[in-house]
Amino acid sequence: MAKLTDRLDFVIGKKSADLLEEHFGIVTVNDLLRHYPRKYSDGLTVLQEGEELEEGEHVTFVDEISATHVGDMKPQFDKKTKKYRSRKWLRVTLGDRKPEVTATFFNADWMIEKLKKGTRLMLSGEVGYFRRTLQLTHPAFLVLNAPGGKQIGTKSLTTIASASGATDDDLFKAFEREFFPIYPADSKVQSWDIYACVRQVLDVLDPIDEPLPESFLREHDLIGEDEALRAVHTAEKVVERDAAIARLTYDEALGLQWALAQRRFGELSAAGPVAVTTDDGLVAAMRHQMPFELTEGQKEVLEVLNAELATSRPMNRMLQGEVGSGKTIVSVLAMLQMVDAGYQCALLAPTEVLAAQHASSIRDVLGPLAMAGQLGGAEKATRIALLTGSMSPQQKKQVRDEVASGEAGIVIGTHALLPDTVEFHRLGMVVVDEQHRFGVEQRDRLRAKAPEGVTPHLLVMTATPIPRTVALTHYGDLETSILRELPRGRQPITTNTIFLKEHPRWLDRAWQRIIEEVGAGRQAYVVASRIDEDDKTQAKGKGKGGNQVKDAGPPATTVVELFERLRGGPLSGLRLGLMHGRLSADEKDAVMGAFRAGDIDVLICTTVIEVGVDVPNATVMLVMDGDRFGISQLHQLRGRIGRGQHPSLCLLVTKMPESSKAGERLRAVASTLDGFKLADLDLVERREGDVLGYSQSGRPITLRFLSLFEHLDLILTARDFCDAHYSRNPDDPGMAALAAPFSDTDRIEYLEKA
Repeated sequence: MAKLTDRLDFVIGKKSADLLEEHFGIVTVNDLLRHYPRKYSDGLTVLQEGEELEEGEHVTFVDEISATHVGDMKPQFDKKTKKYRSRKWLRVTLGDRKPEVTATFFNADWMIEKLKKGTRLMLSGEVGYFRRTLQLTHPAFLVLNAPGGKQIGTKSLTTIASASGATDDDLFKAFEREFFPIYPADSKVQSWDIYACVRQVLDVLDPIDEPLPESFLREHDLIGEDEALRAVHTAEKVVERDAAIARLTYDEALGLQWALAQRRFGELSAAGPVAVTTDDGLVAAMRHQMPFELTEGQKEVLEVLNAELATSRPMNRMLQGEVGSGKTIVSVLAMLQMVDAGYQCALLAPTEVLAAQHASSIRDVLGPLAMAGQLGGAEKATRIALLTGSMSPQQKKQVRDEVASGEAGIVIGTHALLPDTVEFHRLGMVVVDEQHRFGVEQRDRLRAKAPEGVTPHLLVMTATPIPRTVALTHYGDLETSILRELPRGRQPITTNTIFLKEHPRWLDRAWQRIIEEVGAGRQAYVVASRIDEDDKTQAKGKGKGGNQVKDAGPPATTVVELFERLRGGPLSGLRLGLMHGRLSADEKDAVMGAFRAGDIDVLICTTVIEVGVDVPNATVMLVMDGDRFGISQLHQLRGRIGRGQHPSLCLLVTKMPESSKAGERLRAVASTLDGFKLADLDLVERREGDVLGYSQSGRPITLRFLSLFEHLDLILTARDFCDAHYSRNPDDPGMAALAAPFSDTDRIEYLEKA
């Protein structure tokens, strides 16, 4: 008998188990049973005369071979004999069908004598077409009229036939069912192979222990775990399969939420640094000297942060805010509260450009309060330190000394903050900007630099609005605050789409519009998706961060080519600057410094300016090949304008047709400035795994049944259950097994607890 925790090689044999592990990462019985069918066929599909199937569709034929053709393959080197061996390929034609149906087998020497004209057989595989001929390549097959009743065919089908106990007279009846499951498969491990392995496992599987309380099952009208895991693979009735899918959808939601509860409750058991607000510290001085008034939304978020920082429970909070909503000043005031209490704060930024800008803007807003030990510094001033990877060894050492001694109260940096060589004197708070650019392990590595026994408060910020379901699943270990209100005086941004296919002359007008803005004393961005022809990042229509862009479209314009074309053409009279990710840090700083100072009129760039870059005088952005960016990324880019006193214009240029999917996506971005609406649209368009990213063990997180767009109520139910159940039974092995795909670093270790 077999258990969920058993390795498959002990159940189905090493050869089959090795193939499943190599191609799908399937190691245990549980892994295999959670490799759910992607769809169900309506029994065996026997193609009727004149009927056509779509390419990629799974089909089964039962017919006689009407013709065969044998050919020689290219000789292959045999490692055992160290000689080249000739192999044959075999193509069989089925019946007398119009259009013709063929099946091709490679390395087919042993089949040639068995698959002759007149042989009646079953063929099963995915449809392909070549010159209007329907063809199956290396399909599973089973001979139905083999002499002497022998079972001749592919192992997967002969295994199913053997298990059924059918004789040669009724061999086909073993496959005459109302449905067959069709699994995610490939050319090396086909759907029938997986189905055969599942049948082998289910035949010897012990009853599965139920991880959920009986009361929970009754309340939500769910069948048991054992019944669900069997029925999803074998039930012939739709109602039974639907009941199994309903239960397994809950499994996915509960597994995700249990993994997050493990993190959330683990943090609660730690001690956080207490920072009570004072009337005479840096926070009070900063509020007194601020040249602007905080919005109501900023005040409300700060009240929450002030209260959480004043307790010994480590704060774990995500601050979502529209581009330009004022998240940075909120984080600065929170960090000053920690500095007032004698602690240091670390601000982790994804790029050197953003880290340097944070350091510059925070020093500017603090003024004398950031000049400790310097002439003109305030009495209780602190110091701002910046640490990036491109600094010289001497510069890094100087900054590390300031951090280790405690002289620097606020330390800003990139991944350069993470190595063990960076030591803090008394780290009390970590702020992570653009959270989606970092993994959980990176923020935890920084938090581990606190004094022993202390878990720093954590504030993560994102200007990429996150749908509520995603926040509850991917960021569910964090409480959430939202800033929707923009500061007073912020100007609107008008967004228009230029469809070059329908309106080629509109681009000329766009360049003229940029010239007009520059003539009025303003500046502009022109953004391209690729650096040059060697840049493969978006050559096939994929946005950053897994942002799948399905309409790849015509070749993308590169930023280097665009810079040369504009410099010698439409924008030849303007001062142009070039910026992209391959420039050194010094070169980037020089270009951005010149753009901020107004010495560059138009910055031709890639998405290196996507986050954090703040040039209030920039009022126009033109995005070339806008179809090559995802919805959220376009919203982020657009946020670089509209930051000053003048109305702004964003132009999205595409060579794709107006009626294409890409055209719909661009019109959606142009229709609203509400990032949360766009985030929901983005979620609909993208795969769940793209949204959720990777588990801690580096595997993509995939949800087969749970929809982040459709199942908000179910996710909330799962969260409430996991919070309550974890507080009573944190070591529940059944729940740990459900959570393993989303959180573990060793699946088997988790499953062995079950």
